Amino acid sequence: MEEALGLGRDAFRRQAWGDAYDRLSTADREASLDVEDLERLAMAAHLLGRDDDSAKLWTRAHRACLLRGDAAGAARCAFWLAFELFHRGQAARGGGWVARAQRLVDEEQLDCVEVGYLRFLGAMGCVFAGEWAAAYAGFDQSTAIGVRFGDVDLVTLGRQGQGRTLIYLGETAKGMGLLDEAMVAVTAGEVSAILAGDVYCSVIEACHEIFDLRRAQQWTAALSDWCASQPELVLYRGQCLVHRTEIMQLHGAWSDALEEARRARDRLSRPTGQPAIGAAWYQQAELHRLQGDVTMAEDAYRQATEGGRTPQPGLALLRLAQGHVEAAATAIRVVLDDAQDRVTRSKVLAAFAEIMLVAGDVPAARAAADELTEIAGGLDAPWMRAVSAHAAGAVLLAEGDPGAALVVLRRAWTAWREVEAPYEAARVRVLVGLACRALGDDDTAEMELEAARCVFAQLGAAAELGRLEHLAGTAAPDIAGGLTEREAQVLALVATGKTNRQIAAELFISEHTVARHVQNIFTKLDVSSRTAASAFAFQHGLV
Repeated sequence: MEEALGLGRDAFRRQAWGDAYDRLSTADREASLDVEDLERLAMAAHLLGRDDDSAKLWTRAHRACLLRGDAAGAARCAFWLAFELFHRGQAARGGGWVARAQRLVDEEQLDCVEVGYLRFLGAMGCVFAGEWAAAYAGFDQSTAIGVRFGDVDLVTLGRQGQGRTLIYLGETAKGMGLLDEAMVAVTAGEVSAILAGDVYCSVIEACHEIFDLRRAQQWTAALSDWCASQPELVLYRGQCLVHRTEIMQLHGAWSDALEEARRARDRLSRPTGQPAIGAAWYQQAELHRLQGDVTMAEDAYRQATEGGRTPQPGLALLRLAQGHVEAAATAIRVVLDDAQDRVTRSKVLAAFAEIMLVAGDVPAARAAADELTEIAGGLDAPWMRAVSAHAAGAVLLAEGDPGAALVVLRRAWTAWREVEAPYEAARVRVLVGLACRALGDDDTAEMELEAARCVFAQLGAAAELGRLEHLAGTAAPDIAGGLTEREAQVLALVATGKTNRQIAAELFISEHTVARHVQNIFTKLDVSSRTAASAFAFQHGLV
């Protein structure tokens, strides 16, 4: 038992959570662990996603503290129980443990750091109720108590809560400053693992709420590194992969994003019941939709729904692509009516405007575009500016004002380029081409449409490519050697002497994907070297 206990404590220090759980469990079967080791075992279970085991262990630790007269320790264990239950959506059970912990500290009139943790949970309750000012006051009190007792975990939690609340109160810059400060403690390794992942996900979520995708990308990369340093970690790894998928999709690395979405889905399916599983399925559905794979997209949207994630607005856009305009319009109207907060509406309004334009309801599309412009005006977010300008330009074009549309659409194209979103930038170029055609500038229209076609072909955006070829009255040209558009692009870069790493950076895809393309090129051309492949490229005018 002593040997297992020593090995378990060592594994816990090394953040080898699976080993720590197994060793400490072995020791616990030999003889009941003391409170400190029960807490270690409960934390390891939590980080491995063993929620039921973790709850039972925290309950045991709570009772052990009561038996030895340690009211503060009992309150601490009750806090962790409540913390886990709240994150699992079990507010009633979590609230019960908060009430018990509060009674313990009140009866003993304790002045301890656990009082600050309970203040934090009280502030979280105010957040759920939408009482932002009260929530901020609670987080401020918990942070002050953490500072007084020198508890970095509590200080970081409190500042993270303060930052999120300030954003809801409209003080975005000040709120993000506090969130960045909280992340300094996390990335420096000053915060315990049981809280670090929670703070990571909270800050990344805040970045998405204010559409600060650059900051979201930076913190998502940091979260990925943190997860990679703990191979046995289950909790947070799935959410990390979902966030990475969103960023990769935006930047046009669709094949890599699809692989990442599948990894996230697999990770979040064990153990069952993890709330982010629906988001993983939704991301997979979106990628299938963009690639024109209707059957796979429909199945993934259905799985997202079963996982607790609404399939909209993606499913409505899929119906639009299938030509079911009335069904798409009905679905998106319902979704927009239900969307109350700024973030949700922002994500729905663009799809609503697009569908309404196809349905012929230009006034409804104009109202959606105007609301997007209003939202974008209150934010310093390039992504939001791109979305609003995109919608506004499309509406102006539908209203018969191609000159005004062209000005706004060029602004949208610049904004999409700024956030490195090739798919959306190409969609804007299609609208720019149509505006130029309406103005009689056929040469520019043809160039814009051809530029968009190349991007869609590189990305594998089958539905958009088909629509564009219909608009342009052209078909995709045959490429020598039977190469795909993407393979021809990779070969052209190989012929200029670029390495796989350089090609990956230029095309926003992984080195693994580049290597796979290169191997396919070798097979199709029946060559065995980059030199021979390059010669083929020069001979057939692919460079």
